[in-house]
Amino acid sequence: MTTASKNQSKPRLSFWQIWNVSFGFLGVQFGFALQNANASRILSDLGADLHSLSLFWLVAPVMGLIIQPLVGSASDKTWNRLGRRTPYILAGGIAAAIGMTLMPNSATLANFITPLIFGAMMLAIMDASFNLAFQPFRALVSDMVPAEQRNIGYSIQSFLINIGAVLGSILPFVLTNVIGLENTAEAGKVAPSVIWAFYLGASVMLGSVLWTVFRTKEYAPGTNGLAQLDSQQNNLTIWQKLCGFFALMKTMPSTMKQLAIVQFFSWFALFIMWVYTMPAISQHIWGVEAKWFDPSYLASVSHIPADIAAAKGTAGDWVGIIFAAYSLFAAIASLFLAKVANSIGRKLTYSLSLLAGGIGYLSIMFMQNPEPTLVNLFITQIEVPKGAVSLFLPMVGVGIAWAAILAMPYAILAGSLPAKQTGVYMGIFNFTIAAPQIISGIFAGWILTSVFNNQAIYIIMLAGIAMILAAASVFFVKEGVEQPSSATAKASA
Repeated sequence: MTTASKNQSKPRLSFWQIWNVSFGFLGVQFGFALQNANASRILSDLGADLHSLSLFWLVAPVMGLIIQPLVGSASDKTWNRLGRRTPYILAGGIAAAIGMTLMPNSATLANFITPLIFGAMMLAIMDASFNLAFQPFRALVSDMVPAEQRNIGYSIQSFLINIGAVLGSILPFVLTNVIGLENTAEAGKVAPSVIWAFYLGASVMLGSVLWTVFRTKEYAPGTNGLAQLDSQQNNLTIWQKLCGFFALMKTMPSTMKQLAIVQFFSWFALFIMWVYTMPAISQHIWGVEAKWFDPSYLASVSHIPADIAAAKGTAGDWVGIIFAAYSLFAAIASLFLAKVANSIGRKLTYSLSLLAGGIGYLSIMFMQNPEPTLVNLFITQIEVPKGAVSLFLPMVGVGIAWAAILAMPYAILAGSLPAKQTGVYMGIFNFTIAAPQIISGIFAGWILTSVFNNQAIYIIMLAGIAMILAAASVFFVKEGVEQPSSATAKASA
C-alpha cells in the first residue's frame, strides 16, 4: 500500500483518543449549563420582568447565528502550529471565562449603565465565546473520527456535554447547601452562591478546553481524508466570500433542509424551557404569585417578604437540580444511543427520543403537590414541596430528548457533507438552532403575558407540543449518502 493511499481515509481511533477530542466540551457545557440554569435568575434579580426575559435571552441565538458560520468558514481555511479547529476553541474558552467572571458582578461593575444592561452585555460576550468554541468542536469530531466510528464519536461527545451540564447545574445548590453560601439576593444584586458558581465554572471550562487543545493532534489538510486548503479563498473579497456563503445556503444538502424542520420545533421548545422553568415552577409548585416577578410591582413595595425571597431562592436552586437531572439522564442515554441507533436506525431513535421529551414537558402540569417533604440528595438534605420531587420523572424524558438532539442530527447530517466544507456547513446548520430560538424569544414573552396571563406553566406546555411536532417531523428526513473527500474522489476517478 502506498503512502498516498494511506492518506485517503481516517484511521480508527482508540476510545481515549475520541474522548480527548471531545473532552473540552465538558467544560464548555459546564459554563453553558450555569448560564442556562441561572441567567433568568440573574436577570430577574437585576430587574428584568417575565415579558423581557425571553428578549434578553435572544443574545444567545443571535450570537450563534453570527459567530458559528463565520468561525466554521474561517476554520476550514486555517492551518497553523496549533492546528485547524483548536485555535478557535482556545480563543472561545478564554473569552467565555472572562465573560463568566464578569456577568454575576454586573451590579458592582456597572458604573455608567444599568446593571441589567451590563448583565445583558456580559451574557452576549459569554454566548459569543461559547459559540466560538462550540462550532469548531463539532467540526473537529467530523475531521478526526472515521465514518464507521461517527455514532460512537458523537455519543461520547453527548456524554461529556451532559456530565459537564450536571456539574454546572448543581453547583449553586452545592455552594448553598453544602458550603453554606447565601442563595437569596437583595433587590438589584446577585446571590453570592451564583457569583462563586460562575467563578468556578470559568476555571473548569478553561481547564477542559486546554486539555483538548494540547492532547489532540489534528490531521493536516490533504491527509487522512481531509481536503487540501483552498488558497484561492484567501484572495477573494469580502463581497465574494459573502456571495459564496449564501450560494452554499441555496445548495445545502436536502438532508440539512429536512432536519431544519425538526430543529425548529425542538429548539423552540428548549429555549422556552431554559428561559421559563424557574418562574414556572416558582409559581406552579412553590405558589409564588406572578406579581413577584414584575419589576414595577417590586418597585412599589418597600422590601421583598422573607418567605417570597426564600421560595424564589429555593426554586432557583431546584431548577439547577432538575436541569442537572435531565443532563444526567441524557448522559446515561448517550451511552446507549449509538447501539440503539445501530439497531433500529438513527431516525427512529431520534423520533422516539423527542417524543419522550414532549411527554416529559406536558407531564409537568400534573406535578403540583405543595406538601413539604425532606429530600436526601446524598450531599445534603433539603425540604421542598412533593411536586418539586416529582419533577425528576419528566426530566427522564427531557434528558433522553436532549441526548438525541446533541448527537443524532449531526450523525445524520455528517455523511451528507463534503469534507472540504464541513466546517462552514456545520456553521450554516447552526441557523437551524438559532432561528427557532430567535422566534421563540420574540414571541414567547408576548404569548406568556397576553395569552397565558403571566402563568409560566402554560408556556412550558406549549414547549411540550412543539417537541412532539419535532418527533413527527423526523419521519420526513431522508438520510444522505456519505460524501467522499476531494482526495478520495480524485483517486476514484
